[in-house]
Amino acid sequence: MEVFRSKPSVRAQLAAWRPAPIVLVPTMGFLHEGHLSLMRLARARAGDAGRVVASIFVNPTQFGPGEDFDSYPRNEARDFDLLRAEGVDAVFAPEASEIYDPQAQTIVETTELAKVLIGKLRPGHFRGVATIVTKLFNIIRPDAAVFGEKDYQQLAVIRTMVRDLDMDIDIIGAPIQREADGLAMSSRNVRLSPADRAAAPVLSRALDEAAAMAPTGITASRLRSHVRARLEAEPRARVQSVDIRDAATLETVSGPLTRPAVILLAVSFGQVFLIDNRVVHPTPEEP
Repeated sequence: MEVFRSKPSVRAQLAAWRPAPIVLVPTMGFLHEGHLSLMRLARARAGDAGRVVASIFVNPTQFGPGEDFDSYPRNEARDFDLLRAEGVDAVFAPEASEIYDPQAQTIVETTELAKVLIGKLRPGHFRGVATIVTKLFNIIRPDAAVFGEKDYQQLAVIRTMVRDLDMDIDIIGAPIQREADGLAMSSRNVRLSPADRAAAPVLSRALDEAAAMAPTGITASRLRSHVRARLEAEPRARVQSVDIRDAATLETVSGPLTRPAVILLAVSFGQVFLIDNRVVHPTPEEP
């Protein structure tokens, strides 16, 4: 596995590998099984002749004032070992100074999607996401890129950006990977206190209950109220938002569900901000 720190070095290697397909998996490091599932999906997409490239970059522009940029967990040596074991071909792990020129004045933003849901709670977050992903796409020039569905709104932002800017890149969504107790895998989970870690699976339990209730004809507002009440019953959970949106467009839904909807949760436990989601259906799901 090759490790690259600079844009010219990774571009030179990728030029040597082409025309083999290139599949990119952007990460912020501190990898877990959820990330590794993305690498496996990327390998399947690349095929035997293709190359899988992972990036590790804790992007400062998607963290707001007072957020956890400085305390975000990092362990590069361990990450490299995990990626090597998965057969990743190359890792791009630059410093911030390699990515952001002090004189830069250009940003990328999905103007409407960036303002709702998580974007409303974290102003500027999705501007940072869209800008860094655009830069990675321009540096790596992948044929396809893999992103986890746990960050549901982020995936929608990236798909919208790729569509709007005519980027010839296939965006692949990967299913959420969960711990045995249902908690969605996240690099932030290691920062939970033991008591908060024991409480956090309330997110997945609330989503499971909502999925079972969705086919009963319940209205979106009543379903939202049930999920919020279920979360607020956990004393250690500080609910930031509970939203139900159209699963395809993220538009607001009202009345009884008539098409797939996504329930999006943002909940803090202590100083740790967690998100989770579940697509629910107006008719019973097949086993």
